[in-house]
Amino acid sequence: MPKLVISGNNAQAYAAKLARVGVVAAYPITPQTTIIEKIAEFMAKGELDAQYIKVESEHSALQACISASGVGARTYTATSSQGLLLMHELLHWASGARAPVVMGVANRAVAPPWNISADHTDTVAQRDTGWIQFYAESNQEVLDTVLQAFRLAEDGEVSLPAMVSEDAFFLTHTVEPVDVPAQAEVDAFLPPRQARYTLRAGTAMRIGSYLAADNYQEYRRKLGLAMERVPQVFEEVEREYERATGRNHGGLLPLYKTEGADAVLITMGTAGTTARAVVDRMREEGKRVGLAKLRAFRPFPAREVLELGKDVGKIGVLDRSFTFAPQGAAATEVQAALYKAPHRPQFAGFIGGLGGRDVTPDAIEGMYRQLLSGSAPETSWVGLVPPKEVRADA
Repeated sequence: MPKLVISGNNAQAYAAKLARVGVVAAYPITPQTTIIEKIAEFMAKGELDAQYIKVESEHSALQACISASGVGARTYTATSSQGLLLMHELLHWASGARAPVVMGVANRAVAPPWNISADHTDTVAQRDTGWIQFYAESNQEVLDTVLQAFRLAEDGEVSLPAMVSEDAFFLTHTVEPVDVPAQAEVDAFLPPRQARYTLRAGTAMRIGSYLAADNYQEYRRKLGLAMERVPQVFEEVEREYERATGRNHGGLLPLYKTEGADAVLITMGTAGTTARAVVDRMREEGKRVGLAKLRAFRPFPAREVLELGKDVGKIGVLDRSFTFAPQGAAATEVQAALYKAPHRPQFAGFIGGLGGRDVTPDAIEGMYRQLLSGSAPETSWVGLVPPKEVRADA
C-alpha cells in the first residue's frame, strides 16, 4: 500500500481511478478543477480505461453521467458551488432514476458576492434531492469515502447517488500523507458494477418517464425507504473496507471522548480536526468535553444523535452554512433527533467559518465554554468582525 503526499482533489482522482470508473463527465470550476485534470492525466497515460465526456456545463455533466449509468456504467463527476447549483434539476433526476452516480464536491461559498473558499451552503442546499451526502475531514478520508460511496451507492438495497464533500482549499489544495490502496485490494472490495436494470438496445424500456398520481407517491416512498436502508448497508461496507485496508472512519457519526462528557460539540468537515485538538487541551485542564463528527448529513444519523443525547447534558452544533432559518440546518436536524430523548440536553447552535473564515482553536474553545456555562444562546454567529466606524463627515 503506497503512501503518497497528495491533495484532497488528487485523493478524489485516485479513488475514481481505483474504482475503475467507466465514464467521467465534468465541467471546470475552482476549486474542483484539478480533480478532473488529474483523472484526465490518468486517462492520457493509459492508467485509467474510461470515457471522458466533454460538456458545456455542469448541468450537462450530470446528465451525461445519469445516461451512462442508465446503460450500466460506473460514473463519476465533480463540481463546486455555482456548478452544483446549476445541477440542481439533475440532482433530483439522478436519485429519481436510481442512478448510483458518485460526485466529488469541493465545498465553496455561494455567490454573490464571489468567494472561492470553504462553506457548506452549496451542498446543504441540496439536502432534499435524494443524494447520500458525506463530509470528509482529511484527504485520507476523502479517498476512502469515495471508494465506499461507490460500493454503497451501487448496492441493490440502496441504488442512490452519493456526493463526497471536501472543504475548499483546506483539503482540496492542501497536501497530506495518504495511504493509497493497491488496485487488487480495491478490486476485491469493489467489484465491477452489477446493475439490476439497464437500458439495452433493441429492448423496450424506460427510465424516469411519466408516472400518474396513483403511483407517484408510492415511488417517492420507495426512494425514502432506500435512504433509510443506507445506515445498515454502510455499516457492512465500512466493515469490509476495514478488512481490506485496516481503516475505519467510525460510521456516520464518529465520536471522540464523549463518554462522561458534560458538553459535546458536533462539527462537519475540517472543523473537526481543530475541535479534536481543543478537546484534548481542555481535557488536560479537567474540562469534560467531547466531539461528534457529522460525517453524513444524508441520511441524517438521527439514531446515533439520540443515543448521544441520552448521556450528554449539553450539546452544541457548528454549522458552516447559513440557510435563512432560526438556526443552522445541522442544528435543526440535531434538535429534531433529540426531541425524543428522555432528558433533552441543553442545546446551542453556532454559525461560523463562512466563506473560508478560519474556525480557530480559540473560537471552538469559546463554544465549549459557553456550553459548559449554560450561557450560550440558542443560535449565535461565531467570529463576526465588528462593523467599522463611519466618520460623520465621510
